[in-house]
Amino acid sequence: MTRRSRLPDLSQRCPSCFFRPEDCLCPACLPPVATRTRFLVLRHVSERLRPTNTARWAALSLSSARLVDYGARGALLDERPLAEPGTCVLWPGGGPLAEPPRQVVVVDASWSQARRMLQRIPALRALPRFSLPGPPPGSLRLREPPVRGGMSTIEAMARALERLGEPEPARKLDRVHALSVERGLRLRMGPDYATLARAG
Repeated sequence: MTRRSRLPDLSQRCPSCFFRPEDCLCPACLPPVATRTRFLVLRHVSERLRPTNTARWAALSLSSARLVDYGARGALLDERPLAEPGTCVLWPGGGPLAEPPRQVVVVDASWSQARRMLQRIPALRALPRFSLPGPPPGSLRLREPPVRGGMSTIEAMARALERLGEPEPARKLDRVHALSVERGLRLRMGPDYATLARAG
């Protein structure tokens, strides 16, 4: 019998970014950045209440990002936005795109969940694929990717913006990611974090 992971008490945290009020990453504290490229993030419902879900922070950081949860019991996905002209999906194994996309679909889930989502959503499966190189070595994260060369959703969106010629929003996402890792580690480690930070 496997033990289900227990989520922390979120009652004293911001309902949008899941950090403490003094560490908030919401638009009132970090104004969102406009981008030429629109993002549609399909987040598996199991990620919705995870404090370490980086799609939440990416969607708060970019005014052109839309976050849609997928997989809730009885809920149907509206596939029409996936069929909009100029849409691609961020996924490994894609070739060069004929022209820069207007909209990038990002699947936010574990690798096994993401593969099932691709299989079960015909409109998603039909999209051209936009691929990225692996992240730089030594990147600090709150959760280690299960596959070599993997990265978090917010990192992938930043790298996508870089490749699409939008370096300033990419730097914004990198900054939010760094802040979220630092604040997440402080929450996780408590008093031990100050000792680790001084040692570093």
